[in-house]
Amino acid sequence: MSNAAVIQTSKLTKKNRIHELDLEVREGEIYGFLGPNGAGKTTTLKMLLGLVKPSAGTIRIFGENPAKHRSAILRRTGSLIESPSYYGHLTGLENLRVVQRLRDVPDKNVEEALRIVRLEKHRDKKAEAYSLGMKQRLGIAMALLSFPKLLILDEPTNGLDPAGMEELRELIRSFPERFGMTVLLSSHLLPEIEQIATSVGILNEGRLVFQGSLESLRARNRGELRIATGDNAAAAELLTTRGLRPELREGRLVLGPLADRDVAEINRLLVARGIPVTRIEERKKTLEEMFLELTGRERSL
Repeated sequence: MSNAAVIQTSKLTKKNRIHELDLEVREGEIYGFLGPNGAGKTTTLKMLLGLVKPSAGTIRIFGENPAKHRSAILRRTGSLIESPSYYGHLTGLENLRVVQRLRDVPDKNVEEALRIVRLEKHRDKKAEAYSLGMKQRLGIAMALLSFPKLLILDEPTNGLDPAGMEELRELIRSFPERFGMTVLLSSHLLPEIEQIATSVGILNEGRLVFQGSLESLRARNRGELRIATGDNAAAAELLTTRGLRPELREGRLVLGPLADRDVAEINRLLVARGIPVTRIEERKKTLEEMFLELTGRERSL
């Protein structure tokens, strides 16, 4: 793969919703588009697909302007936005046949899509009788039918039980290598993105607050040193005289990241002054804590 940009936006804006978004999704990536509910993820995906008109900015997909080459781009793109669309009075197979005619794809694609989402045993059941999870899988099968080069999925695990979620995660992880697909999927669930994505963009109130690899996100987490002593007040005073700035938090003296030799010196200094050290620990924020910090939220999603 060339690792060229499959999706690239510049200052993409939708009035009162999305603010100057610079997205970059490269070939072969699984790009996790992460943000709280209401952050603007679905609006952004709709703009990429031409379902919502931007107020400003530019979009390039496969290097082309969707406003001028929408049909050609959509032939290479599969998508599931919000909830799946289907005909309830038709069976799962019949629904796929409808999309097959629209997409002009061979019968083998239908069989393969049913197998991939594990609906082959329910192919002759009417879609209106499907469970929520089965309807979601039918929508994903429709998106996969042409085995596109770009797959866009909006909250794809909605309605799936834990086993179904894990099956889908495994499936999505295999798409770049098996089918040469680039995947852009949105979610408000950090653990889901963490288990699937190779790159991530974090959206908050319509603004992109982070974009890069998961490794680069983790690298921003420098951690902190926490020290518990028998006399925190005296320990803080002593460390301050040595140019450190400890913060008292939850019964611990909290310092920024330090080298091992500096930690050993702090311990030696405190003990030499008769201040018992009862605990020294290094703590790094979880990805969820970093996400909540980036989005300015102090509650679990």
